[in-house]
Amino acid sequence: MGEIARDFYTIRLARSADVVFMAEIEIDAFVTLRQALGVEDDGRTVPRDKLEHSLYAKLLLVAVNDLDHPLAFLAATELDGAIYVVEIDVVRQWQRKGVGRRLMQTIIETAQMRGASGVTLTTDRFVPFNAPFYASLGFRVLESGEMSVGLSEILRFEIEHGADPERRVAMARWF
Repeated sequence: MGEIARDFYTIRLARSADVVFMAEIEIDAFVTLRQALGVEDDGRTVPRDKLEHSLYAKLLLVAVNDLDHPLAFLAATELDGAIYVVEIDVVRQWQRKGVGRRLMQTIIETAQMRGASGVTLTTDRFVPFNAPFYASLGFRVLESGEMSVGLSEILRFEIEHGADPERRVAMARWF
């Protein structure tokens, strides 16, 4: 019973009160990425207005524990007919337990129900829990000519603001 209770979580749409926990989740999760990339950066958090945009669009998902406390989130937005994943983070204590996979599966299902053309995102090409993880969910790396205008702009912005162009890629799972 202890194992079941400890690993119990539910995926649901976020509520306004959940937004205050997202920076904390993101900062905690970034420790794993920072170690994988070997960077000293403390990371950045998604601005609150972007999270609220996802919230009002019903594209902000949270994984909550048995006390309904958020332990992971996925923020998305509509972009050029697809659903674009802005951010996904899982606190370290809950990583490698399928939480991120369930969040991604839920946003894929949401995109299909909304009639979107697919789900897109940008990520690191080499970190195992980034591009290889998304590939295991049916995503593939896009060449520049395959990207929508909006997705190209996001990728360009990330590279202009410090992302390594050899590592940063756009990915999609088309329907």
